[in-house]
Amino acid sequence: MKTLTRYRNFLWLRLIILTMPLSWSALPVYGQPADTSPLYHLVPRWLTLLILVITLVWVVNPAHGESPAPDGHEQEEAHGEEGHIALTPDQIKHAEIAVERVGPASIRETLPIYGQIVANAEREHTVSARFPGVIKNVAKQIGDVVQQGETLATVESNESLKSYPVVASLSGVVTQRNANVGEQTGDRALFVIGDYSTVWVDLSVFPADLSKVRVGQSVRIVNRDRSITGEGRIITVFPVGSSTNQTTTARVLLDNPDRQWVPGHFVTAEVVLSETEVPTAIRDEAIQIVEDQPVVFVEGDEGFEARPVTLGRSDGQVSEVMSGLQVGEAYVSTNSFTLKSELGKEDAEHGH
Repeated sequence: MKTLTRYRNFLWLRLIILTMPLSWSALPVYGQPADTSPLYHLVPRWLTLLILVITLVWVVNPAHGESPAPDGHEQEEAHGEEGHIALTPDQIKHAEIAVERVGPASIRETLPIYGQIVANAEREHTVSARFPGVIKNVAKQIGDVVQQGETLATVESNESLKSYPVVASLSGVVTQRNANVGEQTGDRALFVIGDYSTVWVDLSVFPADLSKVRVGQSVRIVNRDRSITGEGRIITVFPVGSSTNQTTTARVLLDNPDRQWVPGHFVTAEVVLSETEVPTAIRDEAIQIVEDQPVVFVEGDEGFEARPVTLGRSDGQVSEVMSGLQVGEAYVSTNSFTLKSELGKEDAEHGH
């Protein structure tokens, strides 16, 4: 619209330039009779002045109904190239968008099973007094973190009347305390200490699935709200089943350095039965549905492009890509829903 206005003003100015000499050159010289040629009457002075005034007004103020609007180039700078979403590095960081490369991966066939986190009994110690006596001091409470050799309590021996420390036999957390000042120690356990840097996961396997489960298989563990995941391996399958629910326990050893797996909590597990290598694969969380078709946002020089894809096998974590992506291309693997939202905004603007 700006271009049209400029072109129109150019035509008016050109008309003025052409008419002014014709108008003013036809004026009579002082003392001489007026020119009787038709040209003088064709372009009078008042018409030239009127054209000049109208043109100046239109140059300063565009015609009614014409408002400045960004041209196509400006719109492209705001939205990126057609079909692309341009984000600044700060926007990408704020949206926590992660980018990975398309490449080979293993598609797993899994067996879903329910289970429960239990303490690793091999990493639990009971601590008793070496000699019977009276408890003079208790230094630790339930939940306290202790180091191996750290004093838990002080006991005065009944025979020697000398005090000696009761110390932790391993590093871990105090889970039980059966000691109070003034009590006789007897032969009971005063403390129980658990090392939860590893835990067990007891899986309940039904008879129909028991033949599929064996020692050494990899297992993926997920907590109830699916916010925590972990990988472990089956270390034993119990030889005796439960008469109550007719299941057999398969035990998984799971690393727990941050103590995020709490004994007593229920979990879901996926026992890996087989793995198949595929040449082209992406993470499932990268897939979005746009107009009833799966798409993946691919990163390019002009921004992020919503690329339609054809998917193959999937294990719920990784999907095989049959067409639409090439190995090595950069795609959004995390928080791609943010780009889907931006794409929806762009489509709405184009709709208007």
